[in-house]
Amino acid sequence: MGSIRRHESKGTLFMDFRHAGQRLREYTSLADNAANRKRLQKALDRVEAEIALGTFDYQKTFGKPLPSSQPVSEAAADEGTPELQRNPMSRTGTPTFKEFADMWFSESEVSWRRSYKVTQRGSIDQYLIPYFGEKEVGQITKADVLAFRATLAKVTTRKSQSTLSNRRINSVMKPLRQILNEAADRLEFTSAFRNIKPLKMKRSDVMPFTLDEVQQILTTVRADYRQYFTVRFFTGMRTGEAHGLKWKYIDFERRLILVREAIVLKEEDELKTDGSVRDIQMNDLVFDALQAQFKVTGKTSEFVFCNRNGTPIDNQNFLNRVWSPLLRHLDIPHRRAYQMRHTAATLWLASGEAPEWIARQLGHTSTEMLFRVYSRYVPNLTRRDGSAMERLLKQHISVTPVQGNVIRLPEEAQTVELVEHECAEAVQPDKSAASQGVDHASAPYAPTASHQHADDTAKGEARSNEQLVEVLFPRSTARRKHTPKAQSLSPLSFLRSATSAERSPQD
Repeated sequence: MGSIRRHESKGTLFMDFRHAGQRLREYTSLADNAANRKRLQKALDRVEAEIALGTFDYQKTFGKPLPSSQPVSEAAADEGTPELQRNPMSRTGTPTFKEFADMWFSESEVSWRRSYKVTQRGSIDQYLIPYFGEKEVGQITKADVLAFRATLAKVTTRKSQSTLSNRRINSVMKPLRQILNEAADRLEFTSAFRNIKPLKMKRSDVMPFTLDEVQQILTTVRADYRQYFTVRFFTGMRTGEAHGLKWKYIDFERRLILVREAIVLKEEDELKTDGSVRDIQMNDLVFDALQAQFKVTGKTSEFVFCNRNGTPIDNQNFLNRVWSPLLRHLDIPHRRAYQMRHTAATLWLASGEAPEWIARQLGHTSTEMLFRVYSRYVPNLTRRDGSAMERLLKQHISVTPVQGNVIRLPEEAQTVELVEHECAEAVQPDKSAASQGVDHASAPYAPTASHQHADDTAKGEARSNEQLVEVLFPRSTARRKHTPKAQSLSPLSFLRSATSAERSPQD
């Protein structure tokens, strides 16, 4: 019985069925989704029905002649890839790793960004082919794959003389997995990559700058880079996006930065993801900085930030001649320039901007990464942990503590104080004159100067939350209005009864 399957590297669907003693695979350009699977399954059902009835005409159905019968090992080869059929086979019927890897790369690169092609080709040529090159893909075992990964963990980089990170090892293993899985799919053997999980990676290295550090950098950096730093710190643009920013993507009228291109590996390239295509809103600082930058490069280059020749900023030159020396001069701990993007994200969060809006500004498709990576840095930037809740409680809650570890609610405080006052007069009548003084504890609603200041501050900031506040903290008058007197039972009724019962023998 045939089946509908997914081409792993391309993500498209194909029909896999048997006819005339051969296994046939008919590839399509249909994306893998429920509608296309249903559509293709109907076509396959019709093909298999005709095969069962003996009326199936391969050439009429697929517009090409039926492939000639081949040995089983060769018949399993992909009908849509004649390169594989032309490759010399070893005695076991599978090509060498190098042969299949080159064929796989040539098929897949058409759907990749230029920078991704460079990365994948580099991993294949630098690590995979030297290790697996002449070995048959069908003979590579799980033990071989794990041994290769262990070897990668011992490799040291030429520049820093440090071992490869787990992130880098996983990126090298990714094309190996895709190549072996594709070979197993086409040549009908079990992939050696089954049940091999990627290495665990350290949490993202997020070290945002504080507001004081941002201020130091902006006031100290050389003048021709001040606008560049302002845009980086307050838009969250990636390095390649900022370096590839062109004046045609600056909309001063609507105060928008249209992110459409990037500079990657010194060349213009597509953006990292589909979500990266976005419109960033300019705040006043960014708007003024771009207005000033337009006077410098707006008439001489298509790029917003460029060198004297009008070409984009070279990232390595920027790091060596501007970024690193500046941090050393200011005695600020060194970190990647990418931390300017993280700084923008944490400042937006600390300012109380909506997470969905922040995610769109950064080019994220959801808020998941925002909360996972950035949220823990908000208190460190503001140094005002819980301040919003503090202001809300001061505005709507008043609680008066008393002796004996008893907390009196505001609506009960005056009654309890009156009972205590009368009891005290009964025991010591000669001190009644002193008891007529003002008792601040019996007037919990009387605002002090500090409370009044807190109220004034909170009113402006909590105005947008009035509906939520009414739900969480309904006014006591509303409660009394909707609660029948006969069923009203004060939380301190028992306390007053107990207090009276204990004091009555002394009266």
